[in-house]
Amino acid sequence: QVQLAESGGGLVQAGDSLRLSCSASGRTFSSYIMGWFRQSPGKEREFVAAIGVSDKNSYYEDSVKARFTISRDNAKNTVYLQMNSLKPEDTAVYYCAASGIVHAPITSPGRYAYWGQGTQVAVSS
Repeated sequence: QVQLAESGGGLVQAGDSLRLSCSASGRTFSSYIMGWFRQSPGKEREFVAAIGVSDKNSYYEDSVKARFTISRDNAKNTVYLQMNSLKPEDTAVYYCAASGIVHAPITSPGRYAYWGQGTQVAVSS
């Protein structure tokens, strides 16, 4: 089991950058595929990015691919989401998640067994 805690959200202007962090408890962090999702009011939770157990394989939702970078530091039990050129449509609560053993697509929330409490990102125009 792993517990996750996000940090780094805030209110920024369009074009600014933010780096979200997700700290994990437990000694098996390095064995989890990690993902970032986001949810806006009235919308379903949507995939943003994911990273494999090393930092060699990463996956992105198309609208963030050129602007966001996911990375991980297994020594620090932390996964990051660097967000550049933020847009108002990026406004959402951002959640990190650790995958379970469910055979679901890496972009599906159902793949992930453990979730953080979320951190709010608000981008003004």
